[in-house]
Amino acid sequence: MAPRVRVRAPELIGKGGWLNTGNVDLSLADLRGRIVILDFWTFCCVNCLHVLDELRELEEKHRDTVVIIGVHSPKFVHEAEHQAVVDAVERYGVEHPVLDDPELATWKQYAVRAWPTLVVIDPEGYVVAQHSGEGHAHALEALVAELEAEHGAKGTLRRGDGPYVAPEPVATDLRFPGKAVVLPGGGFLVSDSTRHQLVEMAADGETVVRRIGSGERGFGSGASDGGAPSGGVPSFNEPQGLALLPGGKVVVADTVNHALRSYDPETGAVTTIAGTGRQWMQGQPTSGPALEVSLSSPWDVAWFDGKLWIAMAGVHQLWTYDPGSGTVEAAAGTTNEGIVDGPLREAWFAQPSGLAASADGERLWVADSEGSAVRWVDRDGFVHTAVGKGLFDFGHRDGDASQALLQHPLGVTALPDGSVAIADTYNHALRRYDPASGEVTTLATDLREPSDAVLAGDDVVVVESARHRLTRLRLPESAVRVEAVAHQTQRAATDVAPGRLRVDVVFSAPAGQKLDTRYGPSTRLIVSSTPPGLLAEGAGTGTDLGRDLVLAEGVTEGILHVSAMAASCDDDPANEYPACHMHQNDWGVPVRVVPGGAERLPLVLAGLDG
Repeated sequence: MAPRVRVRAPELIGKGGWLNTGNVDLSLADLRGRIVILDFWTFCCVNCLHVLDELRELEEKHRDTVVIIGVHSPKFVHEAEHQAVVDAVERYGVEHPVLDDPELATWKQYAVRAWPTLVVIDPEGYVVAQHSGEGHAHALEALVAELEAEHGAKGTLRRGDGPYVAPEPVATDLRFPGKAVVLPGGGFLVSDSTRHQLVEMAADGETVVRRIGSGERGFGSGASDGGAPSGGVPSFNEPQGLALLPGGKVVVADTVNHALRSYDPETGAVTTIAGTGRQWMQGQPTSGPALEVSLSSPWDVAWFDGKLWIAMAGVHQLWTYDPGSGTVEAAAGTTNEGIVDGPLREAWFAQPSGLAASADGERLWVADSEGSAVRWVDRDGFVHTAVGKGLFDFGHRDGDASQALLQHPLGVTALPDGSVAIADTYNHALRRYDPASGEVTTLATDLREPSDAVLAGDDVVVVESARHRLTRLRLPESAVRVEAVAHQTQRAATDVAPGRLRVDVVFSAPAGQKLDTRYGPSTRLIVSSTPPGLLAEGAGTGTDLGRDLVLAEGVTEGILHVSAMAASCDDDPANEYPACHMHQNDWGVPVRVVPGGAERLPLVLAGLDG
């Protein structure tokens, strides 16, 4: 067994306190004898949501030896609100203790630099591994088995029930609904995301007509009445977006199943039309027969220009589905996260989560949530930004679109006059952007995490997700006046020296694996900056996980954007077709250029930095 670096784990502290523990505060001493996995996450981050799902199987399999602790470390101002964290823990079905750390105290103690980051603490209280990004479940499984054997033999492993205490369930007709669509009869179909169902509601938006789905996480087809096609009751996994197709069927973005489902309101039948049920990873096909190509957290869908467009939040892209040919294809975005306009294939998105075609069919509006932006695609194949400055600038400011600010919008709704309503989720508001005037205004406030809106006659019906309801509003003739507020993500900046800066992404293949070099380099590194002028040299893409950068003279602060990927395969000479695994993460590291600052910036993808 290879020796491991042993670093004593810092204490777990957070001003927001503990969730899912029955009002008991935990300490590392309480967890001594257990294998502890700290999951540093924030609920806006789709990669963090992927990791929550990756951990579920590990959590269940090793429930008597492993304790997973979620450390919630906010990016947006809204995410620092305690009730918002309480809501997110229920919304995403988190079944382990969570420390609410709104001031990033534990984040700083563990020198975390990115969401998500996983830290493994052994039963004696020492940090033995760190992993950034997603795709590490296999490595964690191997490490847990190793730690169980080692500490079982030493007598330092303590088995038994963990500290998780389930919260009391709450009875409401909807529970954190995601999106809605108006049905031909005037009623509404709503994705009841936390309960893994679709709910058909009457035209009043309050009366439940029927529920579709078992209410448990699953990927089964069938019909709500148990009829054809398979005879079973259908199941979903945190469904979100809905789109009514010209033929009358509804396409469902079945987000955590990484699939598109078809729902027939006439028969109640649910079938899968795209996706394999597995998450798409780098290197896999991005086009082909729809049922043979994996997707990644499809969050919304919309009919535009003769195809169904998919907001592929998990990989920062837009894809399309062609019902005629039964194929899918990556249509826009590079998988790099950010706001870059231009031709579809060259543009960058940041977790697109809402789509809507304009009334004249000339634009596809996009709620680009992590960039706090509204973008649009034209029919000539170009991407444009209407509102939004970047990944770390957000707030609530009306006025000229070039200066206006949003905060993590999840939905867009095309209005008849050519403008677009914006579900400005973390500002608890409904906003409006008018292309004719270039102005952003506020239509309504005092909503609670609105995630979508649909038109119903002269009204707009808002999916008020954190109030678990549909809220009907009359479209106002004048806007609401709101005091302007601007924010930037507040994280401690890293002091770096002027001139040359070495960036090293630390990656060690997990035990029993090696880098996969059969078909060329198995690693990739992309570096950029905000502002772009921060870097005089070193921006761009390469295959080495280390790079020398040159910081421009006269620029004293900014953000380094680093994206890394590494592929490893099981190291078994007897196996001709070893299983391979992808490790990937994006960092946005605030830096301040000062004399005497660091000349090296280490970022841990997997392993421990020495």
